[in-house]
Amino acid sequence: METSPSVQLVHTNQDAPSKLDRVAREVELGLEHGAPAMNIGGQSLKFDNGQWVSESARDGGPHKEVHRLRKRNQQLEEENNLLRLKIDILLDMLSETTAESHLMEKELEELKTHNRRRK
Repeated sequence: METSPSVQLVHTNQDAPSKLDRVAREVELGLEHGAPAMNIGGQSLKFDNGQWVSESARDGGPHKEVHRLRKRNQQLEEENNLLRLKIDILLDMLSETTAESHLMEKELEELKTHNRRRK
């Protein structure tokens, strides 16, 4: 059997690989693959728990900081929306009170005018 120089046989006995347990076969035959990884623009990324994570951020670092900042940003947006709603309600209340005040002033002036005519 002729093989190219880059191909090397690990075992000469055909039965030997089947006698190895799964872990030993993976190590022996190079079947252990680990998580997908890539390098883009000098940045090493690894696929971890459904997300591409920077290798430098695997210990937490920037990835956790970005997550924390996004969560805080969401909280602030919700708080801002609540405050806008409260301002709208207060402006409506102010408009209603102002309108009632103007009606009372007008009614008071009418009563004064009517009272002056009586005298």
